[in-house]
Amino acid sequence: MINRKKDSAKRADRTRLKLKKSENLRLSVFRSNKHIYGQLIDDSKGLTLVSSSSHDKSINSDKLKHKELAFKVGEIIGEKILKKGIKEKILFDRGSYLYHGRVKELAMGIRSKGIKF
Repeated sequence: MINRKKDSAKRADRTRLKLKKSENLRLSVFRSNKHIYGQLIDDSKGLTLVSSSSHDKSINSDKLKHKELAFKVGEIIGEKILKKGIKEKILFDRGSYLYHGRVKELAMGIRSKGIKF
């Protein structure tokens, strides 16, 4: 019998295992049906350095479609990362999600600010 939650957890674990082998910062993404969230995590210290989501007041989410909203959230995260002075050594943790749609748009929004990963 197919268990979607177990399969999703396996995919996420497989992705994170590859990322945790390095000492780089991890850019984690979570998406729900309505919103998208992103955060930059330093696993060696156990700290979240930067975070943003479509809940932010600076984003008027009523007028934007899902992909446009994800791109805007990515731009805001990119600006916050630049303020911290980080430009490289970031790994993109997509979890169990495919690099497609809103997840891809979030990444493109961050890259549009000059962040490399």
